[in-house]
Amino acid sequence: MRLAGKVAVITGAANGIGAATARLFAAEGAKVILADRDRATGEALAREIGVAARFQLCNVAHGAEIEAAISAAERHFGGLDILVNNAAIQNVKPVSETSEAEWAEIIAVNLTSVFLGIKCAIEPMKRRGGGAIVNTSSTFALVGSPGYAAYHAAKGGVSSLTRASAIDLIRHNIRVNAVCPGTTDTPGLRRGVEATADDPAAAMAGYLKLQPMGRFGRAEEIAAAILFLASGESSFVVGANLVADGGYTVV
Repeated sequence: MRLAGKVAVITGAANGIGAATARLFAAEGAKVILADRDRATGEALAREIGVAARFQLCNVAHGAEIEAAISAAERHFGGLDILVNNAAIQNVKPVSETSEAEWAEIIAVNLTSVFLGIKCAIEPMKRRGGGAIVNTSSTFALVGSPGYAAYHAAKGGVSSLTRASAIDLIRHNIRVNAVCPGTTDTPGLRRGVEATADDPAAAMAGYLKLQPMGRFGRAEEIAAAILFLASGESSFVVGANLVADGGYTVV
């Protein structure tokens, strides 16, 4: 029960890494606000978890909805101790084919939402004497690859914002860190491949060849890294970008 008595907000909580994190946090004793724009899946997950979870409709492209999710934590569970800025989208296009509108959407959802989440969490966490913020960045913050220009830029921003805000907030006993997942087998990954690849099976096989461990990550493995950064076990960890990628960035 590493999160006993804690209250957390997780964005992008309905599926994939967010859902795995919500289940793990609840199992470790936390009360959890599941913030997501997918109402049906999010409400189903809240019912699965039980009284420790509540769903909050939230499109992180809108700052007012992020603020509402954080307010829901205080209203329903009495405060806010942990924020996981996890929601993200991808747009698989090279620089030359990325429109200004597509760029703006990726930056709004993947980067600006993280800034707004951090900002909205400060006062509620100060009222609790401190807290932990974990941002979901990516190995794409550390390396380059073709076809993901806007996503790379946004995740690089998340990692840099993590370091800067960690120094800003350390005096308030608010720790800010990030996890950088490698290729993780989630519904989002499979939907993205199916939407962009002429041969999705061949594309998945190609991605698999890039994995030193010979497999993709599991959402539960990334959730475990997020739990570490959110819990007291990482009490001396500030401004870190914890890479969980099966060796992808070291070969």
